[in-house]
Amino acid sequence: MTTPSISKSRHVSRKASSFTESVIREMTREALKYGAVNLSQGFPDFPAPDDIKRVAMQAIENDLNQYAITWGAKDFRDAIARKTLTYLGLEIDPETEITVTCGSTEGMIAAMMATVDPGDEVIVFEPFYENYAPDAILSDARPRYVSLRAPDWSFDRDELRAAFNEKTKAIIVCNPNNPTGKVFSLEEMEYIAALCHEFDALCFTDEIYEHILYPREGADIRHISMAQMEGMRERTVVVNSMSKTYSVTGWRVGYCIAPPEITSGIRKVHDFLTVGAAAPLQAAGAYALSLPGEYYDKLQTEYRARRDRLLPVLEQTGFKTFVPDGAYYIMTDISSFGFSDDVEFTRHLIREVGVACVPGSSFYSVSQNGRQQVRFCFCKSDETLNRAAERLAKLTVRQ
Repeated sequence: MTTPSISKSRHVSRKASSFTESVIREMTREALKYGAVNLSQGFPDFPAPDDIKRVAMQAIENDLNQYAITWGAKDFRDAIARKTLTYLGLEIDPETEITVTCGSTEGMIAAMMATVDPGDEVIVFEPFYENYAPDAILSDARPRYVSLRAPDWSFDRDELRAAFNEKTKAIIVCNPNNPTGKVFSLEEMEYIAALCHEFDALCFTDEIYEHILYPREGADIRHISMAQMEGMRERTVVVNSMSKTYSVTGWRVGYCIAPPEITSGIRKVHDFLTVGAAAPLQAAGAYALSLPGEYYDKLQTEYRARRDRLLPVLEQTGFKTFVPDGAYYIMTDISSFGFSDDVEFTRHLIREVGVACVPGSSFYSVSQNGRQQVRFCFCKSDETLNRAAERLAKLTVRQ
């Protein structure tokens, strides 16, 4: 009997074939392979706060090791509601408006799968965090891209308006923004909100960097949630996580805040995606979200110092930098180094110089638009940033 040949293309869905694996995570693997300093993937290489870790360990010791309620342990949801009231001034019902997820990554895809139907369109600002386009595709939506333009990463209002139409289900706003470090102004948020009202669209707002801001004289740099805008509470899904604020990216504990009807849909999708987030880490989350304001002031001060340590190093080396107002990334222009594109440059930087970054093309729908850009992260210890500085000194500008 002849065994029929296997058609590999037939066994992989069109969805899965339409995007690549994460370039950011690939850069971490490349950094490990070549012993490069990892300024690519956005995870701290310094310890998480001791008190938060102790609460997690105590929860495990106390045998809090079985399933929590699918949509989140009550004490954690209550803590999220209290912090949201304190920080955003929004009263959230922890019983009907919060879903605890396995990181903000699951929160975003669960929210999209709960609200988006085949044929709907989702507007994505670019450069974008690389998960958003695959999220739209996996949700059977068509992504529509609107440019954030360097050096200040502003958007053209006419271009954004033209992207909205009768098929628009939602817009994704990452604020503060990854990868650019842009913090959306009140006027920009008001304009986006007005378009959501006009076209009956939702807003998925990724607020994972909400506490990592760099105020400067003459500029109104502050975090504004779309849910705070007039009339937007009922059409906004806030996606957030413990990962960045508490330096626990490996814990994968996030959450969605949304109106009850949307929350009901998110909870159903979440239930069958992951069942629930880790119970002992939710207990630690309840503690972490109850920390006083001084914690967040210290976080901001420490990240400003890291930013200000790396920025001059990059500029002196020959990069053109786009100074971030938030998050912990620096987008740069590499045109002075004379490489044909960002991938060639990144490969050279990892293998010959010993520093890993992310090629800019991975943040664009058309790779050509990012061919002379790369992104560095600075959520690293002083020792790591100093080692990177020593190695970057090997780079030479090509006239």
